[in-house]
Amino acid sequence: MRKIGLFLLFISCFQVGTAQYTELINSRRPGFTDSPYSIGTNVLQVESGLFYENQNDKAFKFKSFGTDIMLRYGRFFEKLEFDLNLAFQHDKVTFANPLLNPNVTRTGLSRLTIGAKYLVYMPTYKDKSKEIRSWKKKMKYDWKRLIPSVGVYAGANLPITKHFIGGNSPQLVEDSFSPRIALYTQNDFTDRFIFLMNLIADRIGSGQQENSYILTGTYTVNEKLSAFIEHQGIFKDDNIPNDFQFGGGMAYLLSKDMQVDASIRTIKDRDGSTFLFSAGFAWRIMDKHQDAYKIVDSEGNVTKTEKKGNFFSRLFGKKKDKKLRKVKKVKAKKRKIKELKPKKSKKQKRAEKAARKKVKQDKKKKKKKAKDYNKNYEPPKDNTVDDNN
Repeated sequence: MRKIGLFLLFISCFQVGTAQYTELINSRRPGFTDSPYSIGTNVLQVESGLFYENQNDKAFKFKSFGTDIMLRYGRFFEKLEFDLNLAFQHDKVTFANPLLNPNVTRTGLSRLTIGAKYLVYMPTYKDKSKEIRSWKKKMKYDWKRLIPSVGVYAGANLPITKHFIGGNSPQLVEDSFSPRIALYTQNDFTDRFIFLMNLIADRIGSGQQENSYILTGTYTVNEKLSAFIEHQGIFKDDNIPNDFQFGGGMAYLLSKDMQVDASIRTIKDRDGSTFLFSAGFAWRIMDKHQDAYKIVDSEGNVTKTEKKGNFFSRLFGKKKDKKLRKVKKVKAKKRKIKELKPKKSKKQKRAEKAARKKVKQDKKKKKKKAKDYNKNYEPPKDNTVDDNN
């Protein structure tokens, strides 16, 4: 269960987590939904893949393949993230109307968007693993999980790209500078199932504005593998049919900093259908994240937290070197380590006691024998012969 919880932190396209920075990679691929959570400060991550699109419409046939790249960088705050999203593709359009040019091809950028995401609200859940007194309370559902995490996004589309629009007059149009805003929500209904919702307004005021919603449900199969299903509705101008997408896919964790994924989806509108396939990877190429530390007393109560200042003070403020206090060096005395002897049985103790007693008795006997010898000692008689006799 612990490994599954860690895996949910990285899971593709739905980014589960109760904190900003996660030990495992936090990717939005392979789905289109984005999580309200950021990747953490001083973390740089790239998410890229190849895609193929085949669109059959009444008025034209559209085929496209290319690559999309997203760079994500966390800076200044745990809740703040900066994004660069671009797509490079080759398009081929075949028109059914013989009066039009039958084949039109184009190769170039189709999207270049920069923006920032900020976490507005993050709910807290009870840790049921610490509940040991009541099985009922441990298994009771936490209704706070119905309250979603909320994030906001603001960005801009740069006017150096082209994209294809269908409808009654299909054509390639040049993009203009236009804002993009979004609202992201995420519900962790269980430890395995997560639900995300995105509300997006794109190309605002450009004449090709798109308002869309994305709903994604994800499920953790095991600590390495995850699956998702997704639905997206895109509302366009009156002369362009609205799109309703349905898709699904899977993601596989290679390491704590890399994952691979694949997905398929189909689009239905009033004039035809579209098939899309995508496969790619996410890679955390730089991880210099450091958590803010807390100072606690002997009882574990927080007494002081490191202050990092606000955005402007950290951006323009002067760095002040903290003066270090002089600390008196005290030599620690060497402690004698008492060797632990193996525990002896009663039989061994009795045998050792008998052996010591015998040694003691032998010493007494030797001492007594030496004493008796000195006491009864008689000098030898003189047997010399007198020569005169």
